[in-house]
Amino acid sequence: MEQASVKNSVKGYDFKPLEWTHATNIYEVNIRQYTKEGDFRSFSKELPRLKDMGVKTLWFMPITPISQKNKKGVLGSYYAASDYVSVNPEFGTLDDFRVLVREAHAQSFKVIIDWVANHTGWDHKWTEVHPGYYEQDAVTGDFKIASGMDDIIELDFHNPELVKAMIDAMKFWVIECDIDGFRCDLAFWVELDFWQKARMELDDIKPLFWFGELDPLEHPEYMGTFDTGYTWTWMHKTEDFHKKHLSIADLETVLKAYDAIGDASMRAWFTSNHDENSWNGSEYEKYGDMAKPLAVFSCTWNGLPLIYSGQELPNLKRLKFFEKDEINWGSRNELHDFYKSLLHLHSRNPALRAGDPESKTVRIKTSDDKHVFAYMRKNNYHEVLVFLNFSNTHVHFTLNEEIKGIFREIFSGAEKDLTPFRFAIEAWGYLVFEKKQ
Repeated sequence: MEQASVKNSVKGYDFKPLEWTHATNIYEVNIRQYTKEGDFRSFSKELPRLKDMGVKTLWFMPITPISQKNKKGVLGSYYAASDYVSVNPEFGTLDDFRVLVREAHAQSFKVIIDWVANHTGWDHKWTEVHPGYYEQDAVTGDFKIASGMDDIIELDFHNPELVKAMIDAMKFWVIECDIDGFRCDLAFWVELDFWQKARMELDDIKPLFWFGELDPLEHPEYMGTFDTGYTWTWMHKTEDFHKKHLSIADLETVLKAYDAIGDASMRAWFTSNHDENSWNGSEYEKYGDMAKPLAVFSCTWNGLPLIYSGQELPNLKRLKFFEKDEINWGSRNELHDFYKSLLHLHSRNPALRAGDPESKTVRIKTSDDKHVFAYMRKNNYHEVLVFLNFSNTHVHFTLNEEIKGIFREIFSGAEKDLTPFRFAIEAWGYLVFEKKQ
């Protein structure tokens, strides 16, 4: 069993983030839209490319069958399951997924799957054999519709038989397919006691990575059980920064709030995911030219980078959610090398370890802090220095403090003694320096 560097104690049980999670990243896989075929076998051909790019953890959106009753669109929502222990035939077979996981493991990937515990679709098999697993609508006498989504119905986690059945279903994927963890959909909609019980039982089979769909600022109590959560507050504030011309001080206020949670809870930083892309727009609709420096931030601040399918293109379109809408892969992914530089740096340099008290994050003062957001990540003698131009102005600046040593800029390869140096960054540009050892 892998040992963890940080403990989260909940009700007498120590939940231990696995060692590999501190240096991982997460790549969200939308199987339906990833290839023309939209299945596991076709996606497996992409593994060597993603490995070269530096991807470490593959998160597969729900792979379970989709309910047909009250479904949305032609194909329906991944998040309206009709069975928790079988595979959506749109993607292939259970054996196809087993093979994909084995191939991914052979190429050093970790694999996590989306787990939708809060609700099912209307014709999930439990609605026939175990209707008591569901909450009831007092007015209609029927199953209770999930808030704002009429294609799904709520499960009753006060029912101990439902709790057992749900955990048994999660165990199925660990035992049968050897997955490495779960991304837990709408985790904060489900009682915390359930997740604690689920983690205790599942980690006894195989220590797993637990990624909750929740923001630690809004639901800090869940972070004793989940290894990492979303940074929605940051995502919304950065969009406001770009569109409403806020100040860097406004961004710092949010970051200080996350820092106050403590180093032991990891955060996933992102500019896009399946919900954001489909419903609110691509990162370029939201952030314009700020998208790339925000991607640099996501890969270098204290936490885990989260990347959505196609961001390496970059993908400029909204992918349809309930229909087939293939990603328009070209002959060359323009941002492959951009992400490759960042993801490999995040994985190899201890200064960028997430949720590790030994990795410190320090803001660096410059002669132009109105436009430049500068910081250092440091773990003993390992140092990474980041400069982000959060403005549409070409800037020149110097450091207001001494930085000792020779640093290599990871994108250009240039080596510099930084203290006496005068920097220049184009509008919405970035520089990332790694200290030479």
